[in-house]
Amino acid sequence: MNKKYDQGDSPRQAMHGRVGRGRMFMATPPQKAKNIKKTFLHLLHYLGPHSFPLLIVFAISICGTIFNILAPKILGSATTILFEGVMKRLGGLPAVIDFNRIGQILLLLVFIYLFSEAFSYLGQFIMAGVVQKIVFRMREETYAKLSHLPLKFFDGHTHGEILSRVINDMDLIGSTLDQSLTHLISAIVTVSGVLVMMLLISPIMTLVALVTLPLSYLVTAKIAGYSQKRFAEQQRVLGRLNGHIEETYGGHIIVKSFGNEDKAIRHFKKINDKLYDTNWRAQFVSGIIMPLLGFINNISYVLICIIGAVFVVQGKIVIGDLQAFIQYSKNFREPIVQFANIANIIQSTLAAAERVFELLDEEEERTDDEQSLVEFAPRGDISFQKVTFGYSAETTLMKDLDICIEAGQTVAVVGPTGAGKTTLVNLLMRFYEIDGGKITIDGVDIRHIERGTLRSLFGMVLQDTWLFQGTIRDNIAYGKEGATDEEIKRAAGAAHADHFIGTLPGGYNTILNEEASNISQGQKQLITIARAILADPAILILDEATSSVDTRTELLIQKAMARLMKGRTSFVIAHRLSTIRDADIILVMDEGAVVEKGTNSELLSLDGFYAALYQSRFDAGGSYHEAG
Repeated sequence: MNKKYDQGDSPRQAMHGRVGRGRMFMATPPQKAKNIKKTFLHLLHYLGPHSFPLLIVFAISICGTIFNILAPKILGSATTILFEGVMKRLGGLPAVIDFNRIGQILLLLVFIYLFSEAFSYLGQFIMAGVVQKIVFRMREETYAKLSHLPLKFFDGHTHGEILSRVINDMDLIGSTLDQSLTHLISAIVTVSGVLVMMLLISPIMTLVALVTLPLSYLVTAKIAGYSQKRFAEQQRVLGRLNGHIEETYGGHIIVKSFGNEDKAIRHFKKINDKLYDTNWRAQFVSGIIMPLLGFINNISYVLICIIGAVFVVQGKIVIGDLQAFIQYSKNFREPIVQFANIANIIQSTLAAAERVFELLDEEEERTDDEQSLVEFAPRGDISFQKVTFGYSAETTLMKDLDICIEAGQTVAVVGPTGAGKTTLVNLLMRFYEIDGGKITIDGVDIRHIERGTLRSLFGMVLQDTWLFQGTIRDNIAYGKEGATDEEIKRAAGAAHADHFIGTLPGGYNTILNEEASNISQGQKQLITIARAILADPAILILDEATSSVDTRTELLIQKAMARLMKGRTSFVIAHRLSTIRDADIILVMDEGAVVEKGTNSELLSLDGFYAALYQSRFDAGGSYHEAG
C-alpha cells in the first residue's frame, strides 16, 4: 500500500500500488556527493567494526606490492652478472659466468612472485569477506528502514529512485570497497616505492621519466572529460531505447490491434540509429586515449634508453640497473593512469553512499507509545472527530471532518477523482498522521493502538490484485500466518475459488508466475477474496473490480464479496450501482470533505451534489466510472 503514484494516477490507483512490476529502471549514476566529509565519516562508521581485518588487508597489500617493487632490481643484478661475463669473454679476458649465482637470483625471484601473488589473493579473500558483511548490514538496515518509512516518503520519491538506492548504489559501494580500495593502496605504494628505486638508480633518468607525466595527464583529463559527456548521452539514449522496448512489449496487443507495428519499428530504428551514433562517438573518443598515451610513453621510453645506454657506457650505471629502470618506468606510469579511474569510481561511490545514507537518515513513522494496545478485538464502530489533515503544511485537504459509522455497516465512498476517498482509508490505517482531531475504533484513539495491531484489523480487496510468485496455497495463506490446509480450502470455498483451483493441474500447489498471468483476472480476484476471508478481519476495505471479467465470474465475485462483508464494517470505494444502493451509508466526498451523507434514496431526494454525480457517472448498465 505504500506506493508512490504519478500525477496521472488517481488516488485509488495509488492505493493499489500500480507500479508496473518487472520494469527496467535506468537510473542515472551518481556523479558527486554533496557532502563528502559527512558521507566519508558515515562510511567509516560501517568500516569501524572491521578495522582489524582491514589493517591486515592494508599490511598484506603493502607487503605484496613491495615484493613486486624489489623484483626488477633483483632481476637486473642477474642481467648484470651475465652481461659482464659475456663482455669479458668477448674482450679476450678470462672470465667465468657465475651461473650458480644467477640460478639463486632466479629462484629468489620465483619465491618473491609467489609470495606477492599469495599476499594478493589473501588480501582479496579477507577484503571480500569484510565487504560482504558491510553490505549485508547496510542492506538489512535499508530494508528495515523502508518498512518503517511513512507513506509520504514514497509519495516524494519514484520507485526507480528507491530501487536504484537499494540495488545499484549498494552494488557500487560493495564493488568499490572490494576492489578499488586495495587497488588504491597498491597504486600509492607502487608509485612511492618505484620512484624511490628510480631515484636510487639515476636521478637524471628519473627526471626524464617524469617530464612527460604532465603531458600524459593533460591528454587523459581532456579526452576523458569529453568522452564522459558522450557516454552520458549514450546512457540517456539507451534508457529511451529500453523504455520503448518495454512499452511496446508490454502493450503488444494494443500495438497489433491498431496496426502500429511498422510505426513502432520505425521509432525503434530511429532511437537505435541515435544509439549507434552516440555509442560510436563515445567509443571513438575514449579509444584515442590509449594510442596517445602510448605515443607519449614511447617518447619517454626512447629518451630513457638513449640516456641510459650512454650512462652504461660511461660506467655511471650497470646494464642491470638500466633494465630495472625501464621496467620501473613502465610500472610507475600504470598506477598513475589508474588513479584517475579510481578517483572517479570513489567519487561516484561516495555519491552512491550519500544517497543510501540519506535514505537511512529519513524520518521514520512516529514511534508507538509504550502503553499502545498490542491486542485489540473491536466490534467495528468507527468515528472521525474534527479530523484535519493535509499532505503538506501549506495545503489542508480535510478540515473538521466528522463521520460516525456503526459496527457491521457497509459504507460506500463516492466522489470525483482527488476528492479524498483513498486519503480517508489511509488515515484510518495510520499511513499518514492527522494534523488535528482524532479517529477512534470502538472509542479507542487509533494512535493508542500499536500500528501492527491496528493494520491487522483490516482486510483489503483491491481492484489491482496483488499476488506474489509462488503457489496458490501460499498466496491465500498470506492472510494468516500458520494457516492449515483445511482453513485455506475452507476460505477458498467461501470465495467460490475452490472449484477453479481444483481444475488446475497442480491444484493448490499451482505455481503463479511473476505477473500471475497463468490464471485469469477473475481468478486472481477470487484468490484475493479468499485471502481476506482467511484473515477474518474486523474491518474491510474494498475496491470493487468486476469490470474486466465475464458475467459468470462477476456474479461469483459479488457473492464472495457479499459473504466476506457480512457482519463486518466495510468501506467500499464504489463502482457499481448495486453496491451503492445496498450500502447502509453513502459518503459523498469532494475536495477532502464529506459534502453529503445518507442512503441512496435520501441523497437522491436532496437533488444535490450526489444526485448530479449519480446522473453523470452511471450509464445504462449500472456502472460507475471515475475520471482519471
